[in-house]
Amino acid sequence: MGKVTLEAKSRTESGKKAAKALRAAGHIPAVVYNSNGEAKMLDVDATEFNKIWRSVTATTLVTLTVDGTAHEVFIKDVEYNIRTDAVLHADFWEPAADKEIVLKMKLQYSGTPAGVLKGGFLLKHVPEVTIKAKPAAVPERIVLDIAKVNVGEKFTVAEMPAMDGVTVLTPAETSLVSVSAGR
Repeated sequence: MGKVTLEAKSRTESGKKAAKALRAAGHIPAVVYNSNGEAKMLDVDATEFNKIWRSVTATTLVTLTVDGTAHEVFIKDVEYNIRTDAVLHADFWEPAADKEIVLKMKLQYSGTPAGVLKGGFLLKHVPEVTIKAKPAAVPERIVLDIAKVNVGEKFTVAEMPAMDGVTVLTPAETSLVSVSAGR
């Protein structure tokens, strides 16, 4: 997707009254947590955050510039009001850049399995895999091509393509998808 950046300012006031005032001014109250669990309160522009939040995944590294200092963060959690279509609060997480982190990543599939074209049924067994990588090496998405899976065959973790700097912790024999025969 490319480099994603977001500007933020430190804030000192907390509580409902301060949060309402921020939202009324077109900003979102936010918090950034570092790898030690320390938190820093932020003020983020609502329009800019929405542009980014609606286009990134949970594993997209975002460059958050806080008062001129850049931080590489993940968007950890977002409080969202579905009635007003507005973000109420955002949490960012800044992992240590030199330490590996463990994440669960959802799998996406491309291609129509050969077995399905012959009348079989696609069965998805595992929706996600566990990976270990440094923050900069974490992929945005894991997309697997399953076009060659035939009737009676399965696609396992061992058949996933290698990713630079990423170790898959899910056991290699774990079946991700399979194609069963039609009735």
